[in-house]
Amino acid sequence: MTSATAPTVRVRVTAVLQKLVGGQKEIEAHGATVAEVVDDIEAGYPGFKDQMYDKDGQLQRFVNVYLNDEDIRYMSGATTALSDGDVLDILPALAGG
Repeated sequence: MTSATAPTVRVRVTAVLQKLVGGQKEIEAHGATVAEVVDDIEAGYPGFKDQMYDKDGQLQRFVNVYLNDEDIRYMSGATTALSDGDVLDILPALAGG
C-alpha cells in the first residue's frame, strides 16, 4: 500500500466499478498521483486496476477520470498530482442506445 504520508483522496465510482470495491460508492485511497491511487485501490481490491488500464499500461480510453470535476486527460493523465481532500470520479463510459 501507498505510504500513509501520501495525500488522502475520496474516490467515487459508478455501479460498474462498485462491485469491485465491495459495493461502495465512495472509498478513500492514498497517493501522490492518480496512478498511485489506482495502485492503492488495487492493493485492497484486486482486479480494480485491470478495469482502468489497457494491456499497454495506458488508461483505458473508455474510462473517464475527473479530479475535482476536471478531466485528467487535459491535465497530466495518470501522473496528475493529487492533494489531501481531492475527489476523483471514475466513470467508465456507457455504450448502447
